[in-house]
Amino acid sequence: MNRDSVYPYMAECAAEAARVARGVTAAGSRMTGPTPCADWDLRTLVNHWVLYTSHGMEHRALREQLSEELTGRDFTADPDWAEAYAAQLDRAVAAWADPSVWEGEVDLGMAKMPAAELASMIVKETAVHGWDVATATGQEFRVSDGAGRLVLDVVETHGELYRQYDGFADPVAVPEDAPAFERALAASGRDPRRVSVGEAHR
Repeated sequence: MNRDSVYPYMAECAAEAARVARGVTAAGSRMTGPTPCADWDLRTLVNHWVLYTSHGMEHRALREQLSEELTGRDFTADPDWAEAYAAQLDRAVAAWADPSVWEGEVDLGMAKMPAAELASMIVKETAVHGWDVATATGQEFRVSDGAGRLVLDVVETHGELYRQYDGFADPVAVPEDAPAFERALAASGRDPRRVSVGEAHR
């Protein structure tokens, strides 16, 4: 896994996340509404998504830790949070444009991880939680086949780790010939074709 195999999909999924975020605000979605993440309402889900897939993405590139101010912020309190998120996504993707950022490891505090592997996990976070937000607000999260395959690879590689921390539920059965992104969602415990909002897991 390297910059060439991940960065294009980072940019693609960031752009799609920005589009979905704008759809949330355009529809006037209630932030107290349910989501596919069992114990998270829309506000909690969006705040997690914004924090880790835009601010977190940039901070990882810069080898900086997230501040307490950011981790405790309610991004949705800003009426223009979707535009702010889109701008922050642009900054984050730009930070990863530098090839040197992909070299070496990133210190996560309790462990270190190769930069390219961590970047692929951020892409997974952007796409899977983007799908959660889209599903909760009557939208679709659209990805290319290549992006879907990358997300599927991350989910299959790190699935058991996510389950240890209640990040994923048990896999859902889907046809073997289902698109890669649908298989990724299913492997993470989400039903990509028939979701009952509020009953899936993170």
